[in-house]
Amino acid sequence: MVNIKSSSEIIKMQRAGEIVALAFKAVGEAVSDGVTTAELDAIASEVIRAKGAVPSFLNYNGFPKSICTSVNDVVIHGIPSKDIVLKTGDIIGVDIGAYFEGYHGDRAVTFGVGEISGAAKNLIAAAERAFYTGIAQAREGNRVTDISSAVQKYVEGCGYSVVRDFVGHGLGTRLHESPEVPNFGQPGRGSRLYAGMTLAVEPMINAGGAEVAVGKDGWTVTTVDGSLSAHYEHSVVITKNEPLLLTVLT
Repeated sequence: MVNIKSSSEIIKMQRAGEIVALAFKAVGEAVSDGVTTAELDAIASEVIRAKGAVPSFLNYNGFPKSICTSVNDVVIHGIPSKDIVLKTGDIIGVDIGAYFEGYHGDRAVTFGVGEISGAAKNLIAAAERAFYTGIAQAREGNRVTDISSAVQKYVEGCGYSVVRDFVGHGLGTRLHESPEVPNFGQPGRGSRLYAGMTLAVEPMINAGGAEVAVGKDGWTVTTVDGSLSAHYEHSVVITKNEPLLLTVLT
């Protein structure tokens, strides 16, 4: 079942989303050579809890930390650790969720650490542009795979691949709700989009092949070929007009 949110529910989701955006601001300012991913986790947790929210990911299906920190060839679900030290030239995908007054916000951004290669810059930019290309189709009356197809065409047109083993999703009172939002597929399929639907649209793209593998920890997802991966996500709500980003500062 797809949950259509009321205007009051959307306001609550905007509040959760703003807390996520504040956490991203703090984490983004802290990303630098020599910082550990555990330190980034602590920073995000402190911001989220100071606003009266709780980290959505902490203990979710057993996930042990407050945020996901995915470095270089890690696609998603990287576990923060004091042993993972960022260095100049790395890229890091950060995924943050906050649960506030019964509703979740969810966002991901890939950052460069110091000066990064041109290839890494292009990959990160492509992930972000793929998101905006996708949500241009996030309009009432369209279908979920209109978003999916737009993302895939853009990413593959740039010479990259889209991850197929993991997808975007609905969200609201639960972190993952229906419908699934793939980053690939033929247009005109899947759930029809209605005003009040809230979705986490999240292109995950690889510089090399689309194949990924889950590590022994049961969480860390890496590219099979060792290529760089970038992730970009916002929570959005379908409206009568253009989609509205929920995970931004207002």
